Amino acid sequence: MLDDVQVASFIDNGYVHIPDAFPRALAEECRAIVWRDLDATPDDPSGWPVPAAFRPDYLDAPFVAAASTPRLRAAYDALVGPGRWAPRRSLGSFVIRFPGQDTALLDGWHVDASFPGPDSAPGDYLSWRVNVHSQGRALLMLFLFSDTAEPDAPTRLRVGSHRQIARLLEPEGEAGLDARELATRADPATAGLPTAHATGRAGDVYLCHPFLVHAGQPNRGNTPRFLAQPPLHPAQPLRITGPGPFSAVETAIRAAIG
Repeated sequence: MLDDVQVASFIDNGYVHIPDAFPRALAEECRAIVWRDLDATPDDPSGWPVPAAFRPDYLDAPFVAAASTPRLRAAYDALVGPGRWAPRRSLGSFVIRFPGQDTALLDGWHVDASFPGPDSAPGDYLSWRVNVHSQGRALLMLFLFSDTAEPDAPTRLRVGSHRQIARLLEPEGEAGLDARELATRADPATAGLPTAHATGRAGDVYLCHPFLVHAGQPNRGNTPRFLAQPPLHPAQPLRITGPGPFSAVETAIRAAIG
């Protein structure tokens, strides 16, 4: 269970790092499945795609087990509220960064969108939207399936950026902003904030506020980095008005918009 200090840090900074959130043995088992699907092997760099490869949700039992350990379920309760999040029945999407200096589309600073708008094109997630109620997403989650040090393309996090995003979204009402427009506004609005890196060992998880501004980066190390970046879906809409109590995710939004 997260303690009060960790929950307060999540509200202020927008994320919490949970070491050993799932067993390393599960991480190894899942990596083997992803390598198989990439038609590549860890000992033959000549067959590695660059700079990045993407895999959709996995329904295999090891992935589901990794997303639903007692340690993680307790953390979901602490941040979103007991009974207020939907259990994961899969785990993805995967982003595998291979060694090299080439950049990828996801290396720009952005917020992950969470629901389609009336004009969203199927499969075009940049046309999906985000609103101040974080419709469709309770948490952004970063599952480390490989050891990830500073050179190994750890996700970059703008500390406290979720507060500024809440203030950008509030005047936009229920419609919110699409991912492209929000990225255009979010980068300059949060550029002065400190940057943290989602480093750690295979089995670690970063639970992030859904409004946290983040970005990928090239892998300057020697080994591929395996990361799953799934949402935690809400079981009921988030509330930022009316009577409490409010979850940590909701409290952070309420504090930002006053």
